[in-house]
Amino acid sequence: MHDVLYENARLYPMGPSVHPVPEGCFAIKDGRFSALGETVRARRRLDLEGKLVLPGLVDCHTHLVYAGDRSSEHAMRLEGRSYREIARAGGGILATVEAVRAASEDELVETALPRARCLAREGVTTLEVKSGYGLDTPNEIKMLRAIRRLGELLPIRIRATFLGAHAVPPGQSRAGYMREILDETLPAVAEAGLADAVDIYLEDFAFDLEDLESLAARSAELGLPLRAHSEQLSAMGGTAAAARLGALSCDHLEYANSEDVAAMAENDTVAVLLPGAFYFLRESRRPPVPALREAGVRMAVASDLNPGSSPVPSLLICAHMACVFFGLSAVEAIEGITRHGAAAMGIGDEAGSIAIGRQADFTVWDLATPEQLVYQLGGLYPHRVYVKGEPL
Repeated sequence: MHDVLYENARLYPMGPSVHPVPEGCFAIKDGRFSALGETVRARRRLDLEGKLVLPGLVDCHTHLVYAGDRSSEHAMRLEGRSYREIARAGGGILATVEAVRAASEDELVETALPRARCLAREGVTTLEVKSGYGLDTPNEIKMLRAIRRLGELLPIRIRATFLGAHAVPPGQSRAGYMREILDETLPAVAEAGLADAVDIYLEDFAFDLEDLESLAARSAELGLPLRAHSEQLSAMGGTAAAARLGALSCDHLEYANSEDVAAMAENDTVAVLLPGAFYFLRESRRPPVPALREAGVRMAVASDLNPGSSPVPSLLICAHMACVFFGLSAVEAIEGITRHGAAAMGIGDEAGSIAIGRQADFTVWDLATPEQLVYQLGGLYPHRVYVKGEPL
């Protein structure tokens, strides 16, 4: 006996095929999908009246735990200053670091909750959040503890990523800080079980390929998968190197070249596109989407929600931008915020699609077609969001 049978749905499981299930019904038992396309006995039967059903959405790249305000930097960019210039002058990431270090764990949780709720209201049921604004052991752990608390306070699935290698703290050398990450911070994070993955920002004013290799080796020793911010503002070869080191994903990719694309295809690394940052920083160079498509690289789309380069608490707006700015098709964008987003987090067998046995996270929409999700720019919300079979 199943708990609930949902009938008369236009069900898009977003598995290997993007086509709807013809029968339009599915069942849930004990918070998991228990039948698809089959009329089964259930304690309750609910008529969805022809509404569209998709998996819960996946935002696979955010920095939504932070403190402080960086609106002044936006004003500087409007006057012609670049992201690199602002960062080198002590702004950028380091400005948020100062604010995070001054904030308590409770304050970080309190200010992050509204951002996470914005995404959940839009249908996001799986969310990745990075640290990286602490840049020392106590403050990185404070951030990761705040992320874990978000997962306790909200019913959605929240995964934490350790991004200690985000920027070099003031007064430290890059080499010295990297030793601190490898010898002190990362082992402490792993021992406390505070992270599900490790990330690094590869850029000429951040970290280089030698740092990437060291971090990848240490992360592997500690059993944590690798991800990378790469080729956002310059071509460093970080994408190809990270893919060869087994990275789950490489994110940004505006300056990725054919070697990077080939390495991602060969190693099944997901390309995470972040059009919010592209838009907000007024960049002009686009990720090589045609080459990624031709090589068969899976493309995810994420909000990159953060205070400096993508203050955009909307995954659907970013999916729209991925189509308009980067040339994704509507289907590619929807795959990017469902199953490919889950793959970028290393949980493609848990989230991002509807399948028997998986946690019953799904969204119900009063829309004619899924393509409308990336047609309208803002103001689009599901009729209802379900997590583990229960409405939010």
